[in-house]
Amino acid sequence: MARRVSLMILILLVLGLVGCDHATKAAAVTQLAGNHAVEVIPGVLDLTYAENTDMAFGGLRWIPAGARRIFLLATGFGLVAAFGFILVRRRPHALEAFGYATALAGGLGNHGDRLFRGYVVDFIHLHHWPVFNVADVCLLAGAALILLGSWRAAKAQSARAAPLRS
Repeated sequence: MARRVSLMILILLVLGLVGCDHATKAAAVTQLAGNHAVEVIPGVLDLTYAENTDMAFGGLRWIPAGARRIFLLATGFGLVAAFGFILVRRRPHALEAFGYATALAGGLGNHGDRLFRGYVVDFIHLHHWPVFNVADVCLLAGAALILLGSWRAAKAQSARAAPLRS
């Protein structure tokens, strides 16, 4: 029963984060597309509409656009499936599970854009950094939580395995 409740909480987290991502992207499309950047913190943060047909930091720009889209869609399906499988079958510890759910939400948010729009809507621009979105924040935060949770679990396991000293 407790496992089922935990899984439901994680599913609600994923749905809430995907909803937040798509709501902010919809606002960016209606408010920012075709307009100048909106300065939020002068010299630091702007809201700027961008359509990204690549991955983070333009890492696939060397691949032709048609092949790049197929690659990104296939990779997106694979990652979403892997994160979902890990959450349901592997039963990671709480912090790690929260990380997988957060990363899954980010993957679903951007993958949905690629699937239905053909590009990802980005709109948050920290100066000296590429434009990004809420899903990207979820992916980065999820990865950090997975690493932290894994590290803490490994540390706890090694502490349990250490021989007692008298």
